[in-house]
Amino acid sequence: MVEAQTWTRRMSNPRLDSTVAAADQVLDIPATPTAELKNSTYTAGSHVSPNFLTAVIIASWFMSNIGVLLLNKYLLSFYGYRYPIFLTMLHMLSCASYSHVAINFLGIVPRQHILSRKQLLKILALCVIFCFSVVCGNTSLRYIPVSFNQAIGATTPFFTAIFAFLITCKKESAEVYFALLPVVFGIVLATNSEPLFNLFGFLVCIGSTSGRALKSVVQGILLTNESEKLHSMNLLLYMAPMAAMILLPFSLYIEGNVAGLTLEKARTDSFIIFLLIGNATVAYLVNLTNFLVTKHTSALTLQVLGNAKAALAAFVSVMVFRNPVTVMGISGFAVTVMGVVLYSEAKKRSKVTTH
Repeated sequence: MVEAQTWTRRMSNPRLDSTVAAADQVLDIPATPTAELKNSTYTAGSHVSPNFLTAVIIASWFMSNIGVLLLNKYLLSFYGYRYPIFLTMLHMLSCASYSHVAINFLGIVPRQHILSRKQLLKILALCVIFCFSVVCGNTSLRYIPVSFNQAIGATTPFFTAIFAFLITCKKESAEVYFALLPVVFGIVLATNSEPLFNLFGFLVCIGSTSGRALKSVVQGILLTNESEKLHSMNLLLYMAPMAAMILLPFSLYIEGNVAGLTLEKARTDSFIIFLLIGNATVAYLVNLTNFLVTKHTSALTLQVLGNAKAALAAFVSVMVFRNPVTVMGISGFAVTVMGVVLYSEAKKRSKVTTH
């Protein structure tokens, strides 16, 4: 940067003018970095392409989301670990521990504090709904294939629209409601043609899907105050330990001495420890990559990726577990996903019209 200079006479050259101070003749030109400095900078990864970083994050999101589904299915259906409530509690303990490290030590996001008892009660209410949804989702994997589980899960927008209308009396445009018709029609097709259909598994999966939709609606109502809004990672930090405390008595009452049975199993089969720790870690990575994808792209991109994930998870599960599928079932799933895409587009257009 060259400082402002005083010209002593017209058309004079300041570099040759003896009246100009020596300090004004010094040009602040940055030194050319040496080869060693260039190499060390490149090695440190500061020149990683943003597009490449985003691609890695999206790939990690796909792997963690599909991975936790496959691991849950393997543990609950094939490995014989029939304790979905205790497994969900382990997920919550993992999320609480990793969230504490990520926020308080790694500083991924700034720490936010609960400001009032009222805010705490709101978070507790969300936590109860969240527990119900996750436990139902994991329980359903004991009875129905991952592909059918994902087909039912794709109907979340349908339940979201219903709860939004019942709780907040919020009406959508006719185009939005019309887009929900293929969502429902597709799941009816998939259900009627599912070779491994199980009524209890179907009902608890519907419960999981509706619980997920209810949580999103209730969260929008309860945490509307700007001072009460929590970042998704901070919300997880507070909800996860609450969820673990809620699930513990239910697990002990319904599943018995599950902790003792797990330790006894580990004495003869140490692989169970690796499976449980790995499964719980991947469950946290699902939440972490959700945040990272939203941060590096947008919430809309995450929604689009969710549609692709459902189809990919169904395909991978069929390849891994070899569960039978029918052409009608595949068609029903495709119609449901198409309906979700139409719903997303209709919602975008209605928001633009409203604003």
